[in-house]
Amino acid sequence: MSLDVNNIAEQASFQAFMNCYLREVEQGGWQTAQQWRQVYQSQHERDNTTLFAIKDDAWIVEIPLPHQSAKLAVEVTYRTQVGRHSFGRLFHYQAWQFLPQWSVIAPLNAVLLLVREMYVNAGYQDMAEKERELLRRILDSEQVMQRYVTARKDDERLQSLRFIDAEQALVFGHWQHPTPKSRQGMADYQHDDYAPELTGEFSLHYFQIHRSLISQRSALAITAEDMIRHSFAVGDLVTSEHVVLPMHPIQAQWLLHQDYVQALIAQRMIIDCGRRGIAMTATSSVRSLYHPELPWMYKFSIPIKITNSLRVNKRHELEAGVVMASLYRKTGFSERYPTFQVITDPAYITVDLPARAESGFEVIIRENPFPLGDDHDTVTIAALTQDPLLTSDSLLACHIKQLAERMQTSLPQTSMKWFARYWDCAIEPMIRLYDEHGIALEAHQQNSVLRFNSQGYPQTYYFRDNQGFYLSTAYATYLESLEPDSATVHDLYFDDQMICDRFAYYLMVNHLFSIIGRMGADQLIAESVLLHFVQQRLTALKQELTGAGHRFVASLLSKPSIPAKANLLTRVQDIDELMVENEQAVYTAFPNPLSSALPCSSLVGTESDVSQNNDEKAVVTEPSEVTNAIA
Repeated sequence: MSLDVNNIAEQASFQAFMNCYLREVEQGGWQTAQQWRQVYQSQHERDNTTLFAIKDDAWIVEIPLPHQSAKLAVEVTYRTQVGRHSFGRLFHYQAWQFLPQWSVIAPLNAVLLLVREMYVNAGYQDMAEKERELLRRILDSEQVMQRYVTARKDDERLQSLRFIDAEQALVFGHWQHPTPKSRQGMADYQHDDYAPELTGEFSLHYFQIHRSLISQRSALAITAEDMIRHSFAVGDLVTSEHVVLPMHPIQAQWLLHQDYVQALIAQRMIIDCGRRGIAMTATSSVRSLYHPELPWMYKFSIPIKITNSLRVNKRHELEAGVVMASLYRKTGFSERYPTFQVITDPAYITVDLPARAESGFEVIIRENPFPLGDDHDTVTIAALTQDPLLTSDSLLACHIKQLAERMQTSLPQTSMKWFARYWDCAIEPMIRLYDEHGIALEAHQQNSVLRFNSQGYPQTYYFRDNQGFYLSTAYATYLESLEPDSATVHDLYFDDQMICDRFAYYLMVNHLFSIIGRMGADQLIAESVLLHFVQQRLTALKQELTGAGHRFVASLLSKPSIPAKANLLTRVQDIDELMVENEQAVYTAFPNPLSSALPCSSLVGTESDVSQNNDEKAVVTEPSEVTNAIA
């Protein structure tokens, strides 16, 4: 890859978009580079040096564009079994030309052709406006990515395992999203201060709110207003009549432009106190803020569309956070499985206004398990598995290679042992939580935080997200006996079929497969070995589990596909999933590499095909080597 930051951002944007397209829209026609050359060589006898200088072990996937009498051919430099291919050069074939032949095409131009094809084929209402909206987000995402890559390309903190460094290292964003860095609503000048990728720090904006307008709740002995008072030293602003609310500065400016807020300010029910106090910094979600010396993190609404949605704290999320903080504590699950922890959101505070579900002042208060001095060797799975920027290795590959060198073991052995430890502290406990308590988690990679032990192996897994709980209706009586208030938060309960679908996507496709794909692409260990390990562990778990987890595991081992969130199709239809019933995005079917009906090798042909595909990259692991690694 060229070291030019524009090329890096363009290629990274294309890779995210193309993986979505292949998974959600069109699987394409796959051929080896050698087969592809044989088909088209005669058409390019005069110019075959550029178009066909592709290694024999690469693949080509052809994408038809029938509405444009054209097709694309994409070089696949790494073909995965779990959804994250790596791409090289792109070629365009226009059938209506006088002498039709393949020509090189830039990644962005290829994306524009694919977008045009989708909308011509789809026939959605308001198609032209939806297409323009998607194109705006694609361009915005790529331009933002260019800015972040330029700023961070020489920053050693991208390889850091300190909590906030890893939170702010996601320069490429969500690899399963077509617009991973879309930030509509964030002005150009605001990125330096408020974008986590640019590591800015900023003070908060404060308001005095008349107590009659305040609604707050806490699952702890301390109230939300006292958490704020102790965090930000705003005691001088607190009066017998007023409570102090901090606000993200971008949200504060939005609020000050609302008629209903201006009216309350005129009545002295709200007093604008401006910006002051200690500087906070953004975590990977942009709107959750951190300070290493505070016991709490603070999550605000912001008037910015990030990936799919406008980021607004909904009232039901506030209630759910407090209820789940209390309910999870009462299960005692983390006492029995101490390597598994949930970072709860035990308190909220907001302004209640008539006829408004949300006022815009909603503040969620989150535990901070990573204060100064205890914030090392801690990283999100999203940062760990992100593509490398200008180095040859991802953060995970760097870590595994250093670990292998220290332990004097082979890369496959070290990778297998690391993966087994991760399974034990993260994946198996989540399945057992669902089986024992009917609680499933939306454990996608950005909401999954991992802490390493002194050797460098996974020690503790942390889940965070008050929007990410699914309670089984079949367990409702039991859960309500533990925490009666759970009966009042109806949005938390789902039937097990929906839970199994969502849980399978977030836990497997989004989360675990990202680790498997990263290890495979980084030549640490073969994907097929890791998938076989997962099949074995799931088969053993199936014999032990007796509740909802048993049905979940059985479906993973038997169904030929896994329902997977279709971020591209969600964007094509311009759906804000946070604003629709059940926060339901578009879902599609992902071929299940864990199914007994679908052998692990079937997604890429035979095992010999895999070896041919990745001859230089293949990692052969003997069964005895795997057994020794896990032991």
